Amino acid sequence: MTHAAPVSPVDRAGLRQRVDKALTEFLAGRRSWMAGIDEALTPVAEAVEGFVLGGGKRLRPAFAYWGFRGAGGVDADQVVTALAALEFFQASALIHDDLMDRSDTRRGDPAVHRRFAARHRATGWNGDPDGFGDAAAILLGDLCLVWSDEMLHSAGLDPRTAARARPVFDEMRAEVTVGQYLDVLTQATGEVSLERAGKVARYKSAKYTVERPLLLGGALADASADVCTAYSAYGLPLGEAFQLRDDVLGVFGDPAQTGKPAGDDLREGKRTYLVAAAVEVADQAGRELLLGRLGDPALDEDGVTRLRELISATGALARTEQRIVTLTDAALAALAGVDLDTEARQALVDLAIAATRRAD
Repeated sequence: MTHAAPVSPVDRAGLRQRVDKALTEFLAGRRSWMAGIDEALTPVAEAVEGFVLGGGKRLRPAFAYWGFRGAGGVDADQVVTALAALEFFQASALIHDDLMDRSDTRRGDPAVHRRFAARHRATGWNGDPDGFGDAAAILLGDLCLVWSDEMLHSAGLDPRTAARARPVFDEMRAEVTVGQYLDVLTQATGEVSLERAGKVARYKSAKYTVERPLLLGGALADASADVCTAYSAYGLPLGEAFQLRDDVLGVFGDPAQTGKPAGDDLREGKRTYLVAAAVEVADQAGRELLLGRLGDPALDEDGVTRLRELISATGALARTEQRIVTLTDAALAALAGVDLDTEARQALVDLAIAATRRAD
C-alpha cells in the first residue's frame, strides 16, 4: 500500500470521464442560456469552457468520490455530478487567484484577465484594456462560484442527502475566501513566518483540496463520526503536503510541466513555508537578498537562479521535502484505524502519493 497503482485513482470507476461528461453537459446548458441573453456572452462561455474542460487534475472530485465510497456510499451518476461541482469552485478560486497575483499564464495559456485584456486591445474598445480584463476575471470567477452551487443542488440528489452536503460545501467556500484574504494580507504586510505560512496554506488551499472534499463525500454517504474524524486526520496533513509540493513547484518547477513561468511564486512575493524556512536560517546577507527580491515583478532568470540557490543552500528545500514526507506518512497512518471500503482505502492511499509526488 505504499506504491501508486498503474491506474490513477482519478481514472478508476471511469471517474474522470464521468466528471468531464457532467461538466460538459452542464456547460452546454449554460452556453445556450447565455446565447439567449446576448451573443456578446459567447466569449464568456468559451472562456469558462476552456478553463474548466481544458485542464485540471480532477483531484478534488476524486477525493470526494472515494470518500463517499469509503463510507459505504453506492455509486450513482447523480453523486458524480454533484461532486463535479468542486471543479467550478476550483475554477473560481484559480481565476481570482491569478488576478490577485497578476499572473500571466495558467496551464500554459493566458490567465483569464490577460485573455480579456488582449481581446479589448485587439478590438480597439474604449477604456483601459487591463481594467476590462480585471473586471471580466472577477465576474467570470463569480460566475463559476454561482455555478458550483447550481450544479450541486441540481444534480438530482434526494433532499435529505443534499441537505447533509450543504454545510460542508458552504464552510469550504468560506474557508478558501478568508484564506485568500490572509494570503493577500501577508504579502502586503511582508510577514514571513512558518506559523503564518502554514495558516495561509491551510485555509487557502489545503483544507479545500483534501479534507473538505472527503467530508463532502462522507456527508453524501451519511458517514459515521469515526469515519469523518479519520477523514480529517488524513485530509489535513495531506492537504498541507499537497500545498507544500505546490510551493516547491512554484519555485523549482519545470514551466513545461507546471504551465507557469519558472520562479513565478518569487515574483509574486509568496510568503510560503519554503520561503519562511529559508529566511529563518539564512544569514543577514541571505535574508536581505531573499526579502529584497521577493515580490519583484522584474525578477529575471538570473535573479530566480540566485534565489533558488539561496533557498537550497539554507536547507529550506530539503526541510520542505522532508515535511512533505512526514505529513504524507501521518495522513496514511490515519486511514489504518478506521473501517473503510477496501477499494476506496487503496484509492485514498494512491491519491495521497499522486498528490504529493506530482511534477505539475
